[in-house]
Amino acid sequence: MTLTYLGFHLLFVLPVVGLLLWRRPALPARRLRVARAGLALMGTLAFVYTTPWDNALIERGAWFYGEGTVAARVWAAPVGEYLFFVLQTTIVGLWLYRAGFDPTPTAGDTARLPRVAGALGWLALGAAGGWLVVAAPERFLYLGAVLVWACPVIALQWAVGGAFLLRRPRQWVVGVAVPTLYLVAVDRVAIGLGVWTIDDATSTGATVLGLPVEEAVFFLLTTTLVVYGLILLEWVVVKLDRRGDRAGRAAGADRTDPTDRDDRTDTADRDGAPAE
Repeated sequence: MTLTYLGFHLLFVLPVVGLLLWRRPALPARRLRVARAGLALMGTLAFVYTTPWDNALIERGAWFYGEGTVAARVWAAPVGEYLFFVLQTTIVGLWLYRAGFDPTPTAGDTARLPRVAGALGWLALGAAGGWLVVAAPERFLYLGAVLVWACPVIALQWAVGGAFLLRRPRQWVVGVAVPTLYLVAVDRVAIGLGVWTIDDATSTGATVLGLPVEEAVFFLLTTTLVVYGLILLEWVVVKLDRRGDRAGRAAGADRTDPTDRDDRTDTADRDGAPAE
């Protein structure tokens, strides 16, 4: 019996989403709203940003699907592919909140050097991917395309909050590692069952436990994108909340400024009655 793309989701993706929803942590109301908004935003961005890239690679033959595994297509990609964009983001985000992370700003978490160095490093990796595609458009098509597509976005994330990420690596390392390992494992199963196949002509041929290295790189980078995005979103929100609190306290201090007492005293003197 052939396992379809939608059947793959029913067996390996939706049960994990359900489990993570069931075991989701209890978050304060404010943080829960931010988490929901973050998941919705990341899912939307994943769908919009991945769709043209994914379809272009399918049209170039970077991978193809087994006979009878696809129920319907939109453009060149199966419907199950579009679902995967959103479901993967959901799994990664729910796991990140299950594992927990602290978005509280700390002293020095906007330091320039780690942000600039990290951003330049990711941009260099993206440029290397572009060179691979140009130098060997067949053999390195998939690997180079992944690097060109993902690394500039991670560079932008690092430019914004790289110093903060560097100060608390355990949180995002755990957030990235566990979903990546699971997605790589089930991807290996899907390839083994013929749900989809990576074309040898457009890949390096290198494998990790039978999985094309390009697939491992893809899941590592996409998971990193989501984890960084959610952590940095909360970090920015907390910073803005603190700034708003300080502005509110400053405004309150202005309203109780000592000159107010002087004004009241002057009024009392004019009325001929004590100010108090």
